[in-house]
Amino acid sequence: MEKEALVLLPGTLCDEKLWKHQLEHLTDVSNPIVCVLNKEATIEEMAERVLDEAPYRFALAGLSLGGIVAMEIIRQQPERVTRLALLDSNPTRPRPEQRKSWAELRAMVEAGHFQQVVQQRLLPNLIHPSRQVDHMLVSTIMDMAETIGPNYYLKQLHAVSLRSDYREGLRDITVPTLLLVGKDDTVCPPYLHEEMSALIKKSQLVVVDKCGHLSTLEQPEAVTDALQNWLRRKCHA
Repeated sequence: MEKEALVLLPGTLCDEKLWKHQLEHLTDVSNPIVCVLNKEATIEEMAERVLDEAPYRFALAGLSLGGIVAMEIIRQQPERVTRLALLDSNPTRPRPEQRKSWAELRAMVEAGHFQQVVQQRLLPNLIHPSRQVDHMLVSTIMDMAETIGPNYYLKQLHAVSLRSDYREGLRDITVPTLLLVGKDDTVCPPYLHEEMSALIKKSQLVVVDKCGHLSTLEQPEAVTDALQNWLRRKCHA
């Protein structure tokens, strides 16, 4: 049987390393590829580029910014998505306090303090408190951020600041959907995923213990197991 194409979308300041464990362990049930979201300045444009580069029919998984773009993709061309996984994602419009915080981050980056932004403002919120001293995990996150760089980070900030509210459209999703979140994710908390689960008919909610926002890196085995089960679900079920 031909394996299903699987498009993986990373979050802000993340690249293919975010999906390292999944790329290594999902090849028995899929053909995974990563589309890094760093060239366009709106969610809509990011979604359009993924659709241009992806196979005609594909399974779709996104984390954080990647999840937001995944929701836009299935809004634009739902017939092309065979199944959907939203990891540590947010379907709502930005709150005023988020816009204020992003404006501060933008100013810091434009003043040349990109590394300070990543280390002092972002990193403490991205992973579980117990993992803040995990040198390998922190190094991976810092390396991804350096690869994306300040200019593309500013584009990503601009894109999320203009994002839509996708909640009403979630009711129209009919494909098997996985909603996965770290139990201790403070960026996109579990209650957002509970709300999405109530809106999406064929959804399964998985909450990962001892895990913050970057679930694929913090608890890779648990995330990969959930994705394997999702990929094995029959699409007509």
